[in-house]
Amino acid sequence: MTSVHIFAAEGEQNPLLPPVGEIIVGLITFAILAFVVVKFVFPMIEKTFQERRNAIEGGIERAEAAQAEAKAALEQYRAQLAEARTEAAQIRDAARAEGQQILEELRTQAQEESARIVARGEEQLAASRQQVVNELRGQIGSMAVTLAGRVVGESLEDEARRRGTVDRFLDELDAMSSSTPGATPQGDR
Repeated sequence: MTSVHIFAAEGEQNPLLPPVGEIIVGLITFAILAFVVVKFVFPMIEKTFQERRNAIEGGIERAEAAQAEAKAALEQYRAQLAEARTEAAQIRDAARAEGQQILEELRTQAQEESARIVARGEEQLAASRQQVVNELRGQIGSMAVTLAGRVVGESLEDEARRRGTVDRFLDELDAMSSSTPGATPQGDR
């Protein structure tokens, strides 16, 4: 017999096929095991799987919420930054305008002070000039009276005559100096 027969002769047991009792016990054991796995193990696996899925989805939702919150905070920060820049530009412009105004006020005050100082100087100069002219008139007058007294040979001590002579002499000097602007009076040599 060259070929192997699955079925053995009547009294012999085929080594490839298990006994029927073992097949029945194996099927019952398999059914009990399948029932336990389906009834207890699969729900536990499904529960664990669902918990992990919920945890992952919750983590993703929390991450998305955090990302949305961060994005909102970033937008708020950008808006505040833009507002701060605008406000800084306004403050800078206001400071420049105020600085220009202060400079103009200071310039005006300086010009007013300069004009006041110049006016005071001119007043003092005019007063000094008048004082010098009065002193010179007095000195020239007394010198003219003395000279005239020597030339005439009589005393010109009389006050009224002296004043009249001095005033006439000074008027002539003024007339000479005003008629020839570059000329110097002969009495000043």
